[in-house]
Amino acid sequence: MGNVLAASSPSPPPALGPGLVSVPPGFTMPSVTGLSATADRKETEEDRLPNPGTIEECHRKCKELFPAQMEGVKLIVNKGLSNYFQVNHTVSLSTLEDSNYHFGATYVGTKQLSPSEAFPVLVGDLDNSGSLNAQIIHQLTNHIRSKIALQTQQSKFVNWQMDTEFRGKDFTAAVTLGNPDIVVGSGIVFAHYLQSITPSLALGGELVYHRRPGEEGTVMSLAGRYTAPNWTAKLTVGQAGAHATYYHKANKQLQVGVEFKASALLQDTSASFGYQLDIPEVHLLFKGSVDSNWVVGATLEKKLPPLPLTLAMGAFLNHKKNKFQCGFGLTIG
Repeated sequence: MGNVLAASSPSPPPALGPGLVSVPPGFTMPSVTGLSATADRKETEEDRLPNPGTIEECHRKCKELFPAQMEGVKLIVNKGLSNYFQVNHTVSLSTLEDSNYHFGATYVGTKQLSPSEAFPVLVGDLDNSGSLNAQIIHQLTNHIRSKIALQTQQSKFVNWQMDTEFRGKDFTAAVTLGNPDIVVGSGIVFAHYLQSITPSLALGGELVYHRRPGEEGTVMSLAGRYTAPNWTAKLTVGQAGAHATYYHKANKQLQVGVEFKASALLQDTSASFGYQLDIPEVHLLFKGSVDSNWVVGATLEKKLPPLPLTLAMGAFLNHKKNKFQCGFGLTIG
């Protein structure tokens, strides 16, 4: 909801191999150290509250368990040209949609914040029709991070947005500006705030303001997250509906998640169950899901060390529509 390009932006490239800096996994920020031990007892207890992250991240951990739909054949070739630059080629052959080719490039700068985070980050993806998706992420200060994303369809701009995020010791505030047009007087503004109340509980809210000729309105929602050692529950409720997720880590290999959505606009509700089985000893990753619309899906990923190869297979069946689709993928590098 808070990301204009969430459905169309290119997925972050996979980790670059040993010795290469990887792209930061989303809009994250390293933890903030507390004050010195010379602070008084009250200040020390407050500073122990963790940074809660962003509202966009609240449901991400659960949604990552669900398999991504696959159809046709996909070949991905990743090549690291240096410690800071990587390119990738993707060829997709489909029986339902047009086949296409994508060229992607990733540059990771020299401002190292942690072993897995360096800035600035530039990510671009260009397909055979000339459509472009691009993102620029930069850590401006220790607390402020900014991101600019844009999307073109052939030679026309379709979407662009700018995010600015401030992370304090125990809170996060963010503002997103999407598709602003000063001449026409249109655009969308998202404002987020999430505050840690206790080490386990975080509460916050989101305000969305949209404007275009002849139409103007706001949508508000409240968010809450409770984190335990082995599970996390999140709830977002507002004028647009409700969204709840539950994530549980059963053991080192098995993780499960439940998602519930209720849309006031579409007058529709749905529930989904997903799970992930990770067996690192045999380099195997399996994901499966089933929802209230009787859509069943599964994906299987198998790495083939010492070769830099990853095989992926997926199948999805919609029982109500009697529709079946399957896919196969090969990643090199």
